[in-house]
Amino acid sequence: MSYLKEVIEKTKEKNPSQPEFIQAVEEVLFSLEPTVERHPEFVEAAIYERIIEPDRQIMFRVPWVDDSGKVQVNRGFRIQLNNAIGPYKGGLRFHPSVNLSIIKFLGFEQIFKNSLTTLPMGGGKGGSDFDPKGKSDAEVMRFCQAFMRELFRHVGADTDVPAGDIGVGGREIGYLYGYYKKICNEHTGVLTGKGLEYGGSLIRPEATGYGAVYFAAEMLATVHDTLEDKVVAVSGSGNVAQYSVEKINQLNGKVISLSDSSGTIIDMKGINKVKLDYVMDLKNNRRGRIKEYADKYPDVVYYEGKGVWDVIREQSIKVDIALPCATQNEIDEEHALALVKNNCNCVSEGANMPSTPKAIDIFLDNKVLYAPGKAANAGGVSVSGLEMSQNSMKLLWEKEEVDDRLRIIMKNIHESCRHAAETYGFDQRNYMAGANIAGFLKVAKAMLAYGVI
Repeated sequence: MSYLKEVIEKTKEKNPSQPEFIQAVEEVLFSLEPTVERHPEFVEAAIYERIIEPDRQIMFRVPWVDDSGKVQVNRGFRIQLNNAIGPYKGGLRFHPSVNLSIIKFLGFEQIFKNSLTTLPMGGGKGGSDFDPKGKSDAEVMRFCQAFMRELFRHVGADTDVPAGDIGVGGREIGYLYGYYKKICNEHTGVLTGKGLEYGGSLIRPEATGYGAVYFAAEMLATVHDTLEDKVVAVSGSGNVAQYSVEKINQLNGKVISLSDSSGTIIDMKGINKVKLDYVMDLKNNRRGRIKEYADKYPDVVYYEGKGVWDVIREQSIKVDIALPCATQNEIDEEHALALVKNNCNCVSEGANMPSTPKAIDIFLDNKVLYAPGKAANAGGVSVSGLEMSQNSMKLLWEKEEVDDRLRIIMKNIHESCRHAAETYGFDQRNYMAGANIAGFLKVAKAMLAYGVI
């Protein structure tokens, strides 16, 4: 058994019933096999074992009162994985599925994603099993304030800087930051994704979606192709999906799908700007269901209870590019086979770990341009890092400046992935191996420099 397989087996023994975390660890460590021989100092200093073990795992009770006066109790998490290259940085997720395994997997991925940006940010993640869906603004506010009553002890502008994730948008960030400011009596860059009125950055809402599209464009450029006239499938209908659609439209592609937990819409005419504006109002303001899109526009087909990739497989819908922007493990082996069969030659992950290991193998075996989330969706945390910089300097950069910086960061991540893959014996187009190796090396060298701590 190889050294890294032994590390994986020990990790499984120490973390039973944490499948998402184990999946993330295996995906990274299998790619790192070539680094073991070239860097015996990493083995001697147990860097591989240490990077898997979080610095600390914080779990806490969150009691709050709903609109009927009933006391509710949720569970809160903040996992601080690694701060070798900067303060812990990673989003907060509010969703019923949140548990220790999911938060650890997200935080582990964040280590390498943040490293790839070249900005000084470590890896962390947090959240709660609270579900904001169907809650009033007052209930969401009371929950966020209760959550921050504990979280404030563990975060700070130079210690740990949370952001948003699934279930945590501008409304939630506002409530969280407002309460932090109240109880700490300071106005500081402790959260990112803030409103422009109180320290946010232009392009931050758009950044993850834009970044995933920029990365797809970079991959296509290596085979002398562009997004123009391409048919694109996008899953989800939240922030990442919305701005992926916006950027694809700007680059003259055509998006035909969106989804939420209730079902999927297929619009073969394309989700143009007018239709996207409707989706943004539906999801961001009225907090409605994607089915209402099909009710409004003729010739749109709604598939109840189906995900985008289910529909593409069952209906044999031809797509050129896939942007999974919903959640982890949404594309399985059968979905991947169907995408390949239906002409898809580019997958850029807007979500975190949306493809299962078998699905990834199918993409790589069939020479699909495949970008893992830690590379493709790094745009969000990149602009979060730029927001931190602006907060530190008490400045607000213009939209064009932030977008230019984002585009450059995504281009550099793309080049880093290709270079690392080739340097360590992989095909240049193996972006998964390249992203894992490039992200790991920077953090590992910093950990080595600090000694055993």
